[in-house]
Order: sequence, then C-alpha cells, then structure tokens
Amino acid sequence: MSRLGDRIAIVTGAGRGIGAETAKRLAQDGAKVALFDLNSDFCRETVQAIQSTGKEAIGISCDISDNEQVNEAVEKVASHFGGIDILVNNAGVTRDNLLFKMSVEDWDMVMNVHLKGSFLCAKAVQKFMVQKRYGKIINISSTSALGNRGQANYSTAKAGLQGFTRSLAMELGPFNINVNSVAPGYIVTEMTKATSERMGLEFEEQQRKVAEGNPLRRVGRPEDIANVIAFLASEDASYVNGQIIYVNGGAR
Repeated sequence: MSRLGDRIAIVTGAGRGIGAETAKRLAQDGAKVALFDLNSDFCRETVQAIQSTGKEAIGISCDISDNEQVNEAVEKVASHFGGIDILVNNAGVTRDNLLFKMSVEDWDMVMNVHLKGSFLCAKAVQKFMVQKRYGKIINISSTSALGNRGQANYSTAKAGLQGFTRSLAMELGPFNINVNSVAPGYIVTEMTKATSERMGLEFEEQQRKVAEGNPLRRVGRPEDIANVIAFLASEDASYVNGQIIYVNGGAR
C-alpha cells in the first residue's frame, strides 16, 4: 500500500508553486486530493496532471478568508471523498512595502489570507478529524517569520502561524491529530519572481546570488517543500507534533 493509502487531503493555494507541487506529491503517495484556490480554473492543469496518473483530484473555488465559502468547500470535499484526513494551509499572498508606505488594506489582506484563512480551514476540518480521531494539519510558515525588511505584514503573519501551530498541536493532539509547520526559505516560485521584480532585480541573477550564500549552493524548489509536507502528512511522522521545520538549505 502507498504511504498515504487513500487518505483525503485538502491543499489550499494549490493553483501553482508549492501548493501545486504538494498536491501532486500527496496524490503520488496515494491520497485523494482537493485543491483549493480563488478560482478552480487555476487548479485545472494540476488536477488533470494528477488524474492522468490514475489518482483522484478535484479543484474547488474558495476564498479562504471567507468563513461561509470555507465551510461550503470543506463540506463539499467531505461529501465527495467521504471525509478529511489532511489539511495543508499553504495559500498566501504578499503585499510588501516599508512600514510608512504600507496601507491598512495591504496589512489586512496578508493577515486575512495567511492567519484568518488558516484558522477558518483548520476550524472547518477539525470536526471531521476529531470524530475519526485522526488527522494531519500542516501550516506553511516561512523564514520571513524571523523578520524581513519590507515585509512587516508577511513576517508577522508567518510568525503568527508558528504560534497557531503550537497551540493547535496541544489542543488537537489528544485526538490523534498532528499539527506541524514547514517554514521554507528562498523557493523559486511566481511569488519570489514578483518580489524580485519589485526590487528591480533580474530573477535569474537573484537566484544566483541566493545560491552563492547558501551552504548547499543552490536555491530551493517547490518539490523540496512538498517532500517535507508529504513526510509530515504520513504515519512516518506520527510522533512529530507542534514542530516548526525550516527548509532552507542551512542558510542563516
């Protein structure tokens, strides 16, 4: 039997990047996967890629900062697949700026997607997990949680997810639900490309400079994060709970 043997997973922000790669990896390991994004069309290519391998996947439109939409989407997954075993809170946005330039709207947007969205999704799925006395919740934080110039909103949200992770691990652990967080460093995605453009840097040049300063002399790829998420979603990590795992090649 495959490692995730018919487990049912939800991956938010699954239209591209880390989310898309995670959905593919979980499906590869045997899970039935529901891909959440603002528009299910964003997930179509990944859903088709998973289905082409004979695995099950569906795409669902959902604004994770909207309580009603989250509850409806989660119920749809439970009805379609018969339950929910794994949640990967991956959806995220950036609205970078220095504090004196940052608008209230940009602050709220980042908080609503990262923190409120993760809260709403975890709250919606936990009832299925508690009833089954089984579950895996993986929250995607970031090395930016340690602080990053021009990212007061993003850094705060990602640090908040680490506290959220540790709190849920204590609350849900008695129900055999593991809650952990993965904190990626520099990963080549559309988000880091946008950050590069904002800073006026050539994307390839930025990657080269990051690689030079990394002990492994390379940048991270979405599959590097998906591999760690897949481990935390499996029974191989059954005694791992409340942990923040930094995946950044050893960079300081």
